[in-house]
Amino acid sequence: MAPKHLRLASRRVPFKVLFILLIFVPICVIGILIHAQHISYLFRPLWDNPPSPFKHVPHYYAENVSMEHLCLLHGWSLRSEPRRVFDAIIFSNELDILEIRWRELHLYITKFVILESNTTFTGIPKPLFFDSNRFRFAFAKEKIVHGVFSGRIATRGTYESPFGLEFEQRRAMTGLLRGSGISNGDLIIMSDADEIPSPHTVKLLQWCEEIPHAIHLELKHYMYSFEFPVDYSSWRATIQIFGPQTRYRHSRQTDLILSDSGWHCSFCFRRLQEFVFKMTAYSHADRVRRKGFLNYSRIQKLICRGDDLFDMLPEEYTFRELIKKMGPIPHSASAVHLPAYLIENADKLRFLLPGGCLRTHE
Repeated sequence: MAPKHLRLASRRVPFKVLFILLIFVPICVIGILIHAQHISYLFRPLWDNPPSPFKHVPHYYAENVSMEHLCLLHGWSLRSEPRRVFDAIIFSNELDILEIRWRELHLYITKFVILESNTTFTGIPKPLFFDSNRFRFAFAKEKIVHGVFSGRIATRGTYESPFGLEFEQRRAMTGLLRGSGISNGDLIIMSDADEIPSPHTVKLLQWCEEIPHAIHLELKHYMYSFEFPVDYSSWRATIQIFGPQTRYRHSRQTDLILSDSGWHCSFCFRRLQEFVFKMTAYSHADRVRRKGFLNYSRIQKLICRGDDLFDMLPEEYTFRELIKKMGPIPHSASAVHLPAYLIENADKLRFLLPGGCLRTHE
């Protein structure tokens, strides 16, 4: 039998094992908890599948080409008169983008239907930004149908999904639309304020016969301004023919998507406090994981770099696309094929153009 001191020595746990159990493992667990979102997005291609692909409808357009010819190129025919078009949006605080949108589309829209709430999707009280700035939209006052949704203020200690409140507002928009004078056969644009169809897209669909009952719009996606083009991944905007069963939605409704149909400018605000407001107000406010995310100087640096406000990895379904989109968005010096009102008012809207990344505090 071995001596007692040798038996005790043989039971001693090696230092490396102790280090792993007492230090390395806890550090790894804490790291995983802190960076769970990063890790989840990094391995998304392993655990998630992309949605079924859209069927892209080619989009033909050139200046001074007749509408009849454009309709024929799409496999459609020319109507004897244009359809009426209703532009319906749920509004938060995007006043500059809203003005660009309505100025661009004004000639083609029968009614601008706008719904705003006195609370955010996250239950924070907010002013009625549109109602208190109507003077900016006097050019369209005869066409505006404005509704107010009475929201609910979040109670401390309770949680209500912002997506639930968002759904309630979209349901209220259906009611506002039905009271706006819309009729079966009219066109309705369903999109957020910053998802702007190009005027020639709206004109095409209002003048052509035999268009699809519903079609998504592929929009060129920009971040912070038109200096930072991301890709053509924006698809939620929809134009459809209104009917008895039409409901206001911001989700997938068909497999058809009309290529290159406009612009989606996310977080395209003039003032830093507008960035902070949206970051805490919209349905993805849970992405603000630390108070430091709302620091003005931090936000300003990220805007000028084209980097992510929420310190998140790209939400991609393949490792190839994920790696391709890591890091800041490349700058673009092009201001071609942008909304005409933006170019005509470049001095007033310089913050949305290349070289205009600096924002104000007021």
